Amino acid sequence: MEGIAVVGVDCLFPGVQGAPAYWDLLMRRGEVTGAVPEDRWRAEEFPGVSRGGFAADIDVFDHGFFAVPPREAAAMDPHQRMLLQCAWRAIEDSGTAPSALAGSDTGVFVGVMGGEWGRLTMSDSRWVTPQLGAGSSAGMIANRVSYHLDLGGPSLAVDTACSSSLVAVHLAVNSLLSGECDTALAAGVNLVLSPALGLVYEQMGLAAPDGRCKPFSTDADGIGRGDGVAVVVLRRLADALADGSRVYAVIRGTAVNQDGRSNGVTAPSRWSQQKVLEAAYRRAGVTADQVRFVEAHGTGTVLGDAIECAALGSVHGVEREQPCAIGSVKGNLGHTEGAAGIVGLVKAALALHHRIVPASLFADRENPRLRLAERGLRLLRSPLRLPRGESFAGVSSFGMGGTNAHAVLASAPRTPVVRSPAGPAARTGSTAHAGSTASTGPAGGAPAAGVFTLTADSPAGLRRNLVAQAAALRARPRGPVASLCWSSAHVKTGLSHRYAVTARDTRELAEVLERAAASGGEGVGRPRSWSVPTVAFLFTGQGGEYPGMTAGLYRESRAYRWHLDAADTALAPHTGHSVRELILSGDHRIGSTRHAQPALFAVGYALAATFAELGVRPSAVLGHGVGEYAAAVAAGALGLGDAARLVAARGALMAELPPDGAMPAVSGAFHSGVPAPVLPHLRDAARGLRAERPQVPFASTRHGRMLREEPLDADYWVAQAAEPVLFGDALSALIRESGPTHLLELGPRPQLPPPAGKAGAAHGAEFLHPCPGPEATGRDLAEVVARLYTAGLDPDWATLYTPEDRRIEPLAPYVFDPERRFREERPAAVAAVADRMPGPVDASAGAAPGADSVRALRAEADPVLAAVVAAVHEVGGYPEGTVGPATRLYEDLGFDSVMIMQLKDRIEARLPRPAEVSIPEMLPALRSVAALTGFLTDHLAAAGTPAA
Repeated sequence: MEGIAVVGVDCLFPGVQGAPAYWDLLMRRGEVTGAVPEDRWRAEEFPGVSRGGFAADIDVFDHGFFAVPPREAAAMDPHQRMLLQCAWRAIEDSGTAPSALAGSDTGVFVGVMGGEWGRLTMSDSRWVTPQLGAGSSAGMIANRVSYHLDLGGPSLAVDTACSSSLVAVHLAVNSLLSGECDTALAAGVNLVLSPALGLVYEQMGLAAPDGRCKPFSTDADGIGRGDGVAVVVLRRLADALADGSRVYAVIRGTAVNQDGRSNGVTAPSRWSQQKVLEAAYRRAGVTADQVRFVEAHGTGTVLGDAIECAALGSVHGVEREQPCAIGSVKGNLGHTEGAAGIVGLVKAALALHHRIVPASLFADRENPRLRLAERGLRLLRSPLRLPRGESFAGVSSFGMGGTNAHAVLASAPRTPVVRSPAGPAARTGSTAHAGSTASTGPAGGAPAAGVFTLTADSPAGLRRNLVAQAAALRARPRGPVASLCWSSAHVKTGLSHRYAVTARDTRELAEVLERAAASGGEGVGRPRSWSVPTVAFLFTGQGGEYPGMTAGLYRESRAYRWHLDAADTALAPHTGHSVRELILSGDHRIGSTRHAQPALFAVGYALAATFAELGVRPSAVLGHGVGEYAAAVAAGALGLGDAARLVAARGALMAELPPDGAMPAVSGAFHSGVPAPVLPHLRDAARGLRAERPQVPFASTRHGRMLREEPLDADYWVAQAAEPVLFGDALSALIRESGPTHLLELGPRPQLPPPAGKAGAAHGAEFLHPCPGPEATGRDLAEVVARLYTAGLDPDWATLYTPEDRRIEPLAPYVFDPERRFREERPAAVAAVADRMPGPVDASAGAAPGADSVRALRAEADPVLAAVVAAVHEVGGYPEGTVGPATRLYEDLGFDSVMIMQLKDRIEARLPRPAEVSIPEMLPALRSVAALTGFLTDHLAAAGTPAA
């Protein structure tokens, strides 16, 4: 079959968060067995089943991140809560921002067994609520992920007992192969919430007294239960390689079968286990002797281990160079039941990724009755290093009811190193400044600058994640950050609060992030604007030129090099020399009008084209003097060739003026109305000009206003050369009519902000400049991009990075809020989440949810608003002070149709009669608390009912 790539992984086990920590546990032969936490059950009541692998903090859930109301979060099965966060981190680990999958056909396949949460919360009918109904459904475990991440592919939970999650992998693989989805999340989740299943194991003689699984050991005496959550992100191998994704391992084949009528519905079948292995190997196109190791089911029960080893030996007991290594992670973690299959698959994928198989925890106590050696099998007493080339592994998972699954994994294929093509400068024949298209560091070999981005759902979330990213950077050797910045732009994006900073190496970046996190929120990040920034381009006129201008930017920015070369090519036939060489060489002739005007045009054009390539489209343009030619090109009114011809002629004509009073002596004083002798020649040069109407608003410094229907034809350019520059008037018109959030000056150094300030035209717009002077480099360009990103722009990041740096590197996973807990203790906790419909409520009563807000709002004499806020607080169970007039019910609070029904009843109970409204009437007003309040106020007025 076609290979399926494992491109993302996340997991959570006792004392283990994430794949690196899991791998560390495996390599140091760690194990996590301990006593049951006090918040699960009382150990003294169930002493035989009160040890196992129990994860801490399963009651912690960042409900605000997923816009889940507190009351709903409290009603949700912890399986749902833990999986949501794990799924988010797994997608990040795949090199994709979870928000990028929104609306896609991504599928979610989850293995889970049992329904302990439902038994704990729904057994007393007095406390049954819609939230508990959805919160206790096993099917909702997968559906929650699809809903909150907006994934449109198949979404289903699978329960085949202990093989559930490997069966989920099998279904996900087939969904990808059929084209039903392009990305799939396969997962398993198991949390030991009660002793019930442990008691079943105990009565069947399957429970280990010490709560430890000891697979294939002479000490094996039963099952120890364990918590575990694991998610893998799967893609077709060809797609993953085409996108440059990191591939942990490749799933080459999977198979699922059933025992049928065996010795009992819960008894394993050697023959069925043998057949499922053989079917998986056939589908994968491998033979048993090629499989280096098998991650076995290996529960540590005497009968189960014996039957599994017999089945493995029947398949692997063939002529081979070395025995097939077997092991079971249940010795480290306990039996994670519905999650067991994917927990083993992640172990196998990591082993193939690191090219080393961890040793088995109980190999030094191998059970001789299993006859491993004669069956072609062995336990690893020390890690096994895999040879070069492709290696294969198997993963088994068997369900108590006889559903068996096996998967065959292979190591990832080697990928070629990306090389930069020859750059545009090389193709133009330049020697002094030729080079690759890659962005390079400044002279002296320092690495290129990048923009490191981070987003979070709140300022507090941003600070948490700044700390996490800084710590991860501190753990790395000092080195370039460009590829890390590229990764951040593709993984750490999509949330409401944005942060961006430039850096060249990991140490510098870590220090900047630490300072930002320690600032207490001052100036750290911005809430994302729901509209992109409006950026006006302002082009510098004569007087800003200097020898070597933009040389640092040319050296470091591929895009700027390309576009300056294009301007040079357009100008060369008219200037008779390379303007680019004159600009970059430090030639002092750049100060003369003949050379300054074409050079300034080339720089302005190249900067504008660079920003256009970055995705910055001007909301309006304005040029000062000769800068108006580059503005006309940026606006689509002039072609590059026509503008280059006019600018070159303009500069040459001005240089020919005699110094006899026909023009002031200072080179560059052009708009004086004096150079009448050159105007006919300029008109001749403009003859045949193909002028178009500007495609973006154009502020004319000739007219001192926005252009209307006037063409930028020969008459315009001749008059523009002779008449005064009305810059202040033009800028005021631009600000007034296009309302930019940012003014981006495009020239070799800042010149326009002072006159803009004098004109009183800025009106709060932020000035930006990618080339602040002779020391400017690619970092200055990157800093402008960073500012625009935090303002809401989504740049085309490829323009900023070299092909070598456009690769995904691992970043620290998102850190969710660790403080909010939803601990359930019956019956009080269940009562706390109950949403039984109340009768009329005194909104001023101190016990009412949101009472403090109600009193504050009453002081403002708005009883309708007070009633709405109190009702919203009660329905969602939100903390005091979180709901106000601007709060959005859907986006901020996560309201759904059930909550809308409950809200309607609670509002009606608080308002004077008759205040009944229908849901269809309310729906348009549910944008925000204020909108709903306004609707209800009007409704009461129309009914002739006073609000108070």
